[in-house]
Amino acid sequence: MRRLLSRWLRLFGIPVVGLAAIGWSAFDESSGLPTWRRLRDDLTAAQARIEILRGDIEALRREADALQGDDFALERAIREDLGLARPGESVVRLDGRRPGPGQR
Repeated sequence: MRRLLSRWLRLFGIPVVGLAAIGWSAFDESSGLPTWRRLRDDLTAAQARIEILRGDIEALRREADALQGDDFALERAIREDLGLARPGESVVRLDGRRPGPGQR
């Protein structure tokens, strides 16, 4: 009888206890699966933000390169930033973006 009980515990008891421990850790807010999922989502969001910022950096580099060698482009950029126009010109904004700090 004792032998049968010992064998039954090894075959069924240990896996049941193991599954219970896995189930407990999966739903434990402090160290389980929810925490892992939240961290994974944070990482995905951070990686997406990094890609957006890399694109912004590349666009700013192209703009800086264009402004360094072209006086007309520099003047145009300054006028756009300040919302100014040459005599006889009108300023029309079509992109829908709101001006940033220091812009009108």
